[in-house]
Amino acid sequence: MILKRFYDDKLAQASYLLGCAVTGEALVVDPNRDVEQYIDAAAAEGLTLAHVTETHIHADFVSGVNELVARTGARAYLSGEGGADWSYAFADVIDARLLAEGDRFSVGNIRVLAMHTPGHTPEHLCFIVTDTAGADQPMGVFTGDFVFVGDVGRPDLLEKAAGVSGTMAEGARQLHASLQRLRELPDWIQLWPGHGAGSACGKSLGAVPSTTLGYEKLFNWAFSIENVDEFTAAVLAGQPEPPKYFGEMKRINRDGPRVLGAMATPPREAAETLADVLGRGGMVVDTRPWDAYRAGHAPGTVNIPFNRSFTTWAGWLIPYDRDVHLLVETNQEESIHAATRDLAMIGLDRVSGYFTDDALRRYEEDGGTLRTLNEMTAARLREHYDAGDVAIIDVRGAGEWQASHMPGVPNIPLGHLAERLAEVPRDKPLVVHCQGGGRSAIATSLLAAHGITNVVNLQGGFGRWAAEGNPVAAGDD
Repeated sequence: MILKRFYDDKLAQASYLLGCAVTGEALVVDPNRDVEQYIDAAAAEGLTLAHVTETHIHADFVSGVNELVARTGARAYLSGEGGADWSYAFADVIDARLLAEGDRFSVGNIRVLAMHTPGHTPEHLCFIVTDTAGADQPMGVFTGDFVFVGDVGRPDLLEKAAGVSGTMAEGARQLHASLQRLRELPDWIQLWPGHGAGSACGKSLGAVPSTTLGYEKLFNWAFSIENVDEFTAAVLAGQPEPPKYFGEMKRINRDGPRVLGAMATPPREAAETLADVLGRGGMVVDTRPWDAYRAGHAPGTVNIPFNRSFTTWAGWLIPYDRDVHLLVETNQEESIHAATRDLAMIGLDRVSGYFTDDALRRYEEDGGTLRTLNEMTAARLREHYDAGDVAIIDVRGAGEWQASHMPGVPNIPLGHLAERLAEVPRDKPLVVHCQGGGRSAIATSLLAAHGITNVVNLQGGFGRWAAEGNPVAAGDD
């Protein structure tokens, strides 16, 4: 048996290639949209991609099942357990086999058994793997978003992300029941989860790539709570707010993602057209680092630096129904392919082109004025805070704000800022802060793009403010 793990750091997402060395057949489990990596890996191992499956309808990235079927002719195996509301609308189009509890299929000499494990989602399946060439007992389980290292999949996404009200508590109870069923498997069973640390599909995921059932039964908090009501309260408490794009992902993956064919790089746009794009209300995302952006940028652009958080904040802030243009530093053009790929991974396919920062020079030459943005130290903010001559907003998550915040300062999380602009104070100079300064920098650019230009970013964020002994409060002050 051949087993290869693929991990996307920005999505904190794992997918797997499972192959039979004897027959040369291979299965891909939970593929993302960048399917070239699976095709290349299979070829390197001398395998044919004959099968593809996924554990559930994903909420945090675009599935690669449709893409792999189109590219390789692989047979798709999808869950048939979701009921009318969460069944795969495109299953018939790709001639997928729908799996129910106890169904099995073979990858050469490897037997794959479907186990229905609802809770994270109603249709969720796990896949129990037995290498029949040398064993009559299972080796491991692809657990998807059911069981992670140290945590379990959150049961509230269907309600919070997809808007299906009244499903959180029932999902939690189903999750508890699924855990009791998993307990019955041998302790030696390996667990191969679909996510690692940093994923929003749970609240305390470990970074270790895999684990065993026996280890999780000893040290995973979810296995230690036998009472279903206590478990329900515990699993729903403290879950992070899901990114806004999760709802869009559920719809795309249920209805069938568009087949891309390849991750193409968009064309470079002529420098002189930047002013026209902005004049027409086009969306331009400036991917340069914050310091470069604040030193000089075209009015109307939004700064989402191309770093580890790019995918997350792009998903929050870029509309799915508009074309988008990217702007990069001249010596960073190779990042365009990676940025376009990252956007496509969450269904943002409408990147129509890109500019390099020479477009900013041309913008000035043609009569435009570049805008700058300022920062403020915590010590300086304290002076203004005491004098009451500035307005302040906190763009951290609601849970962070509840735990500790500046007294009297309202919370408007960055992901909801664009839709809550009416709440932003405009009668005084505005200071924006997050925990460390990164999210508030994006927020500062967003506010400036919407015409709130007397805005300043707090250096070091709330972390610096608190560390210097300034006033803090907790809860609803």
